[in-house]
Amino acid sequence: MKNLITLLCWLLILPFCVVVAQSSPQRVTLTNIAYYSEQALANADDYCREQCRLDLRYPADRKGFATVVWFHGGGLQHGRRHFIELKDPSIAVAAVGYRLSPKVKHPGYLEDAAAATAWVLSNIAQYGGDSNKVFVSGHSAGGYLSAMIGMDARWLKPHGFSNLRLAGIAPISGQVTTHFHVKKLLGDSGPELRPLIDEFAPLYHSAGNLPPICLILGDRALEYKNRVEENALLAVSLKNLGHPHVEFYEMGGLDHGTVGEGGLIPLRNFIRRCCAPKQR
Repeated sequence: MKNLITLLCWLLILPFCVVVAQSSPQRVTLTNIAYYSEQALANADDYCREQCRLDLRYPADRKGFATVVWFHGGGLQHGRRHFIELKDPSIAVAAVGYRLSPKVKHPGYLEDAAAATAWVLSNIAQYGGDSNKVFVSGHSAGGYLSAMIGMDARWLKPHGFSNLRLAGIAPISGQVTTHFHVKKLLGDSGPELRPLIDEFAPLYHSAGNLPPICLILGDRALEYKNRVEENALLAVSLKNLGHPHVEFYEMGGLDHGTVGEGGLIPLRNFIRRCCAPKQR
C-alpha cells in the first residue's frame, strides 16, 4: 500500500516536473573567446592573448534575447572572469576577462572592457541575440568599468560603436568618482577617500541622453565608504540633466561584497523592464 501511495505521488508530481523542464530554455556555454581581432593579437604580448577573452552563456532555443556583459571586481588589480546567475536563463551573459594593473598600464583595462563590449555588439546576433539589447554591468571595479564605457563615448568609438547603442548601464557598487587605483596611477598622493572627478570619473560624463542607468549599492552603513553617497549624486545629477530612466537601489543589510550577489535581483528586473514592449 505504501509503495502504491508513493507511485501515485510521483505520477502526480511528474507532469509538473516535465512542464518546468520544457519551459526552461536550454543554455549553451562557449569559453575562452578572444575578443580582439587576430591582427591585434598578433602584435600583442602573451598576457594580452591569455587575459583578453570572454565566456558566453546564452539560451539555445530563444531568438532576440538580451545579453549582459559582465566585468568582475578586484580593484583593477585582481580577480578573474566568472558567470553570474541571474535566475533567468533567457538572458545571456558574457563574462569578461581584462588585463589588470600592474601588468597593464592605464587605461588598458578600459580599452579591454570596450573591446569586449564591441565584440558582443558585433557578434551576439549570430547566436540568436539582439544587438540592441546589450547591457553592461559589473561589481566594484567591474561596475566602474561598465559605467565608464557606457557613459564616456571615447571608449567604444574606435570600434565603430556609440555608447548610446547600449540598452542599459548597471554598475553594482561601482565607484563613480575617479577610481582610487586610477588616481594613484595618475600621481594623486592624497587620501584614498578624497573624491576626484576628472575625465576618468563616470560622474564627469553625466548627461541626459545616456542609455537607461541602474545604480545598485549595498547598505550605506556597511558599504565601502562614500560609495552610496557618490552614486546618489550621480543619480540626482542625471535626473536634473533630464535623463528619463534612472534607477537607484540601496540594499539594506548588504555590504560591498554581498551586494555583488544580492544586486543581481534588481539587475535582472532592470533588464526585463528595459526589454519589455513599449506601451503606446
